Parts: sequence; C-alpha cells; structure tokens
Amino acid sequence: MYLNTDLSDPDQQGGEWKIHLKNGLNNFEHYLKEGGNDEELENYREVKKQVKKFMGEIERNFMRGVIIIASADEVLFAERVQMRLENEFEWQETPLLDQLKSLAEKYPKTGIILVQQNQVKLIDTNLNQVKDTTEYELDVEEETWRIKQGPRQGRSATGLGSANFQKDLFNERYEANQYRWYKNIAPKLDKQAKDREWKRIFIVGEAPASKTLAAEMNKDVEDVILKNMLDHEESKVIEKVLD
Repeated sequence: MYLNTDLSDPDQQGGEWKIHLKNGLNNFEHYLKEGGNDEELENYREVKKQVKKFMGEIERNFMRGVIIIASADEVLFAERVQMRLENEFEWQETPLLDQLKSLAEKYPKTGIILVQQNQVKLIDTNLNQVKDTTEYELDVEEETWRIKQGPRQGRSATGLGSANFQKDLFNERYEANQYRWYKNIAPKLDKQAKDREWKRIFIVGEAPASKTLAAEMNKDVEDVILKNMLDHEESKVIEKVLD
C-alpha cells in the first residue's frame, strides 16, 4: 500500500486520505468475496486489521506518505515517509516495489554534517527522513573531539567581563587552530560515513569552517551549503538540503 497523507497537498485538505484508504481496503475485500476463496479472504482480513491498527497509531503524527507491505503472517515494511506518494493498493503474491525503489534511488542513505566552530552534528537520513543523530563537541583544553553526552557543564566564570574575556580567548584560539581542529575530526566523520553507508554527503555551516572540513574529509562531499543551521530542527535541515 502506498498512501498519500501529505496534509499540505490541496487534494488532502478534507482528509481525503481516509477515503482512499477505506475504498482501497474495501475493494480488495469485495473482490475476494466474489472470488469465493475463504482462506484468501481470511488472510486479507488479517492484513486489513494490521493496516488499520498502524494507521491509527500514526494518524496524529503524519508525514507526507505511508508505505505498508504486509502478509497475513507479518508486517514486512511499515513506514511514514517524508515524500509525496501516488495512491496505490495491490493484493498479489509478491509486493509491488516500484515506488519504493524509485524513492530509494532518489533519496538514498545520506549524511548531513552541520558545523559551527567547536560543534559538529551529524544527521543520518534515509528515504528523506531522520534515522539518527550524533553530536561532537571539541574539548578546547585537550583539543579532542568527543561525542556529546547531554548538557555540557561549563567552567564557572564571574561577571560579564569574564565571560567576554573567555569568548575572546576562544575566538583567538579558534582562528589560530581551526584548520588543525577540523583535520582531527575529519577521520571520525569519514568512518561514520563508511559505517552508515552514506551515498551522499552534505556539509552545512558558515565559511570557512564548512569549506575547511569538506577539504579535510576523504569521502566525497556533494555540496557545501554556507548557512548556519546547527540549532535548527532536523526536519527543517532536511527540507533545506534535500528537497
């Protein structure tokens, strides 16, 4: 089942997805009843029950489309996707994978690397949606990149003047050491790209940080987007980079 649930689609303003879903499922049942195959009808009703259960669970958190591949024995694939689909319902021996294959080719496993001075965030995507995120933060004193574990406990500083002094001191060190710092993290990012099987890589951040990091990575970077989006929602980043 491929179902368009894109609520921004003008054709979906009245909840038309519910009508398409109901008609698609009922058409199968009507067809199987006419065929007189009680076992096949029973199998289908089990699938129908699973489909309706899944749709009920995700109705309050729709994306643009839903893909479900199921048999009476198990749900083989059930995913919300962030791409608009053509409504398609099939009941046959083997699943119809044309739309899914087309989407996998258009939106393969992709890594988006957000960089901002002493912070680097990875967004691992597949089929145009977030699968995982990882954040690195530079320990300036030890000059070591570490995976960020919860809120960072900064060193205490007294007064606004002290805070400004610390910021100025960091900026001086950043200007002097940024090339070496990004060179140090580049192998970690190359390994992430390999382990996650990224087919495309994008780096997003202000220059010169993003351009420096792209130059230091061994993996091919498809594009460098000169925009600071490290604090943006992942969905907004994907929309900006991939759509």
